[in-house]
Parts: sequence; structure tokens; C-alpha cells
Amino acid sequence: MQKYAMSLGASLGALIRPRVAALALGMLAAAVITVEAFAQAPAAAPPVAVSASETPAAAASQVPSTIASVALPRDLSPWGMFLNADIVVKVVMVGLVFASLVTWTVWLAKNLELWKATRSGRSALAVLNEARTLAEANARLGASSEAVARLLRTAVHEVQASPHPDPESLKERISWLLERVEAAAGRRIGRGMGLLATIGATAPFVGLFGTVWGIMNSFIGISNAHTTNLAVVAPGIAEALLATALGLFAAIPAVVIYNVFSRQIGGYRALLADGSALVMRLLSRDCDRVALPMSRAAE
Repeated sequence: MQKYAMSLGASLGALIRPRVAALALGMLAAAVITVEAFAQAPAAAPPVAVSASETPAAAASQVPSTIASVALPRDLSPWGMFLNADIVVKVVMVGLVFASLVTWTVWLAKNLELWKATRSGRSALAVLNEARTLAEANARLGASSEAVARLLRTAVHEVQASPHPDPESLKERISWLLERVEAAAGRRIGRGMGLLATIGATAPFVGLFGTVWGIMNSFIGISNAHTTNLAVVAPGIAEALLATALGLFAAIPAVVIYNVFSRQIGGYRALLADGSALVMRLLSRDCDRVALPMSRAAE
């Protein structure tokens, strides 16, 4: 009986030991798999408090998963983009706004100047058309500072300085003097046109310089943040493109105003040419009146 019990215990021990070993190995394998699964799972990012002095780029470099939430609340209005822009981009923007103010100032001043000069010139042309002699026209125009009146006074002064001139020589001298007066009046009325031409030609390139500088800073921000998230570079690119917009805002009106004034100044110079022609006509009449009695006396 005792031998039978010992034999049965040995048989049960031989049966249980492999199962216990298998169960231990299974539990160990499950534990290893669980540890590896937890090690590979991404940890949830803890909430990050961003201080007022911390830039979005710095916050993005610390916690990549919160880049969008940190960078997007920036003010992307034109004034906000100007305040957040780089100092070089700010200088470009201020210069372009100043150039735009100069353009509209020249437009206002030149409009008034051309309107007044054209109106006075047409009145003087009407007087020259009605006058029969240089003396009559000079008496009616008086001491006016208008360009056509200066043409007339130039001819009168030359006639007075030549008491007994040869008519052809007198006409030639007065023609030269009238050309110089016309040129001086044309230069005077064209003041400010070079400024408009310069602004129209250079403002787009100045704005492009600000854009290139701003985009370069945006790419530097990408490098510092070690991320390609668009939220990091979008504000900087928007600020850079604002410089291009301001460049076009300054250049387009300058070019349009320059072309308009070019046509108006061309019309004013034609008016001066008409004034010179009328003065020469009056001079020719006076010379004929002087030459007629002399020819009768010679007969």
C-alpha cells in the first residue's frame, strides 16, 4: 500500500511540473510583451503653459505637438503683422508708406499747378489773339508772372534794346530767346516728375527685398524649431508678403499719375509753343509796319 502511494505521488509530480513550468513561461512572455507595448506607445503630452515673453518658435521647439495651438493665436491683421515683423521689414514698410504719401502729395500739388498754369496760359493766348501789336498785348497782360506773358515781355525787351534793327536779325534773336523761355517754363512745370518715376520704378523691388528678408527669417525659424509645421512659418510669410503689397500700393499709383501728368505737361508745352508763335506773329506785323513807310520813302 505504501509503495502504491509513493508511486502515485511520483506520477502526479511528473504530471504537474511541466504544466507549472509552461504556465510560468507564459506569464513571463505576457509580461515582456506588455512592457514592450507600453514602451512603444506615445506618451500623452502634458499641458504646457506659455509665458508672455516666450515666442511661439520657442514653445514649438519644446513641445512639437502643441505648435499649432501656440502659434495660431497671433494677430494677422496688417497692423499686427507690422508690429510682429522683423526690424528690417518694418523699415521697408515705413519707407514704402512714406513713398506713397509723397506720391499723393505730388499729385495734389501738381494738379493745382497745372490747372492754374493752363488756365492762365489760355487767357494770355486769348489776349495775344486779340492784340494787334506787341505794345498793345504788353499793356493788356501787364506784369503777369505767367509763362506766356514772360514770352511777350522777352520779345518787347529785345525790341526796345534794338532801336534800328534789321527785321530778320531781330526775329532770329527773339526766336532764340523764346526757345530758352519755353525750355525754362517746361523744366519748371516738370518738377516732381522724376520723383514719381523713381517711386514707380523702385517701390516693387524695395517691397520684394522686404519679402525676401521676411521669408528668410521664416526659414531660420523652421531651422530653430526643428519642425516643418506651417503654423511656425505662416505669420512670418504673411508679414513678408505685406511688404510686397505695400510696394505695389506705392508703385502703381505713382506710375499711373506719372503717365497722366506726362500728357498734361505735353499739352502745356504745346500751349507755350502757341504763345511763341503768336508773339512772333505780332513781331512780324510790327516789323512790316516799320518797313512799309521806309519802302515808300525809298520810292
